[in-house]
Amino acid sequence: MWAVYFPVSFYYAYLSFKARSFFFFSASNPSIENGGMFFESKWKIFQLMPKEYYPATIFIEPVDTVSNITEKMKVAAIQYPLIAKPDRGERGWMVKKIHSMEELEAYRKAVHISFLIQEYISYPLEFSVFYYRHPNSAKGHISSVTYKQLLSITGDGISDLDTLIRKQDRSFLQYKRLKQELNINLNQVPEKGKELLLVPYGNHALGTRFVNFNHLIDQQLIDTFDTISKKIDGFYFGRFDIRCRSIEDLKQNKHISILELNGAGAEPAHIYNPGFSFIEAQRVLASHYKMMFEAAIENKRKGYDYMCFRSFIRLKKEEKKYKQNLQLI
Repeated sequence: MWAVYFPVSFYYAYLSFKARSFFFFSASNPSIENGGMFFESKWKIFQLMPKEYYPATIFIEPVDTVSNITEKMKVAAIQYPLIAKPDRGERGWMVKKIHSMEELEAYRKAVHISFLIQEYISYPLEFSVFYYRHPNSAKGHISSVTYKQLLSITGDGISDLDTLIRKQDRSFLQYKRLKQELNINLNQVPEKGKELLLVPYGNHALGTRFVNFNHLIDQQLIDTFDTISKKIDGFYFGRFDIRCRSIEDLKQNKHISILELNGAGAEPAHIYNPGFSFIEAQRVLASHYKMMFEAAIENKRKGYDYMCFRSFIRLKKEEKKYKQNLQLI
C-alpha cells in the first residue's frame, strides 16, 4: 500500500494545505462516520440506504447468543449459506461465508466485536463502481468500473484440487488459508473444464482479479447511480461494491444488490487491473483526491466541520483496540 500511495501523498498534502486541515476527507460524506475514510460502521451506512438496494442484513452484538441470532435470521428471512463480516473493517478482513449453525457458532465465539450477518447474494457478476457528485450538482460522474473475477480454478480431468490450487499463481498465494477453510475434499479430481469457485467474494487481498471495465461507463449507467445515490442522504464520494445478474440489469437498475458502500477511503479499483500503468494509477488517485477535496470544501461551506486531531487520535486508538479483540479463525 505504501508503494501505491506514497507518491500521490504529496498531492494530498497540498490539498490539505489548501483546506487548512489534514482531515478534510471527513466532510466529503457528511452522513458517514469520518467521511468513510476509516473505522466507519457498515451497519450505519446500510441504514442510510433504501432496503431494496442491499441484501437482508442484521446487526449482531457480542452478547447475542446463537438462539438470539437464529431468531433475528428468521425475522430477516436469512438462510444458510450467509456472509458474516465485522461491522467495522476493510479489505475483506474477517469476511467469511458461513454454511451452518456450527460454523456460525465458531465465528461468534472467535470474534468479540459486533458483526453483520448478510444474505448471500448468488448473482453471477460482481462489480465495483466509483461514483462522485458535487454537493451542488444534480448530476454525478462514474470514474471507475471494475469487474471482479472471483478466485476459481478449472479442472483438467487429471490433477486433484490440491495440485490445481498450487499450480495457479493467485490461488497458490492463498493456499494455506484455502486449505484451512475449504469445506471440500482436496483430493478430488475435478472434471476437465469444470470451474470451481474458491473464494465467494470479490476481494483483491483474497485472490480476486480486478479487471478494468471502464468501457461500460455511459449515460445510462450514470443515470442509474444518480438515482441510487440521491436516495442516500449525505453521500457524494465513494465506491459501490455490487452484484448483479447481467450488465444490462446493472445499467437498468434491475436485480442488483449493494454488498457494501465505501466512502472517502475507497479506491478506484480498476487501477489494479494487471498491467495497469503505475504512473497512470497515480494520476487516477490524484484526480480522486481532487474530487474528495471539492466535495469536502463545499460541505464545509454548508456548515459541516472537519474532524479534529484529537478525534482522529481517539478513533485510531479505538480502531486498534477493536482489531485486537478479534481473534483469527
